[in-house]
Amino acid sequence: MFSTLRYVNQPALSSAAKNFMKNGVAKRGMSIAALNGFEGKHFISIDQLSNEELRGLLDLSKKYRDTYGKASTVDPITAPKPLTGQSVSMIFQKRSTRTRVSTETGMTLLGGQSLFLGPSDIQLGVNESMRDTALVLSRFNSLVLARVFSHNDVLELSKHATVPVINALSDLHHPLQTLADLMALEDHFGDVKGKTLAWVGDGNNVLHDLMLGGAKLGMNIRVATPEGYEANEGILETTKKLAAENGTEDVFLTTVASEAVKGSDVVVTDTWVSMGQEEEYEQRVKEFDGYQVNENLMGQANPGAVFLHCLPRHPEEVSDEVFYSPQSLVFPEAENRMWTVMAVMAAQLGKL
Repeated sequence: MFSTLRYVNQPALSSAAKNFMKNGVAKRGMSIAALNGFEGKHFISIDQLSNEELRGLLDLSKKYRDTYGKASTVDPITAPKPLTGQSVSMIFQKRSTRTRVSTETGMTLLGGQSLFLGPSDIQLGVNESMRDTALVLSRFNSLVLARVFSHNDVLELSKHATVPVINALSDLHHPLQTLADLMALEDHFGDVKGKTLAWVGDGNNVLHDLMLGGAKLGMNIRVATPEGYEANEGILETTKKLAAENGTEDVFLTTVASEAVKGSDVVVTDTWVSMGQEEEYEQRVKEFDGYQVNENLMGQANPGAVFLHCLPRHPEEVSDEVFYSPQSLVFPEAENRMWTVMAVMAAQLGKL
């Protein structure tokens, strides 16, 4: 059954990344040990993590890729199954290819089981109260993962659940995506401290956690959003505090895409029209004019700059020339969604 469970080739690593990983392997056990206190915790946003916990989750993710990934010499049948007997219920108000496949496959690799609950299976707060749903699922499952429209739904679930809750996306935060992004950047660059990350697009949930996580790792943050599409002010303030604590430059804000990208090492964008915003498509495309990441915009970044997009992508957001170029890390980034959710689940259950 498991003989075909081999995954996408790891991205080619730079010499700096190879050295970082080589030196980091010896320290990995120590960083993962920082997760010993993570058992039983909810995973709602990146800012809830200490720097040590963030480091531990990234290193545990890399450990799982080394163990279960395509380059591994470990037999998938005899590989460790630390989550045997554990289960996760996955609430999906919003569909997603990567979140569902990565969680289901990752849980299987770790020996556990997953249960998909789509809109036709469960209606949060409609036929049954959020509190009752949280309490019932907690009786059946070891974990509850929720991909929802409103962040309040995740908060309500976590308030009443007696098992750890994972925010797989809300309108305010997307912490699992940030773990995958940071892992991809470390795979490419090695240590990302001092690197500059430029966001070009909507000031949305993906940006929120990426700002928080980047600042925690010592990255400089530059953000370009059209007027009226700025990031959440509270999260911006938290990011600025984290930037100061970790010795990075102050967060740079602009409405001009090229200003944010100038001098950057990483250029990131996301969909301009999220699920539930379809009626705003024409207005948003018009107001995001000049924000497409293309060869001209990437030319404003530092030599060797890379591109990220959490997918799915649309041509108005990024040109094919950039999306499919050697600068693009989007597919390693997507693969990392599995290794990182595996790390979060294992850490929450204390099964490292």
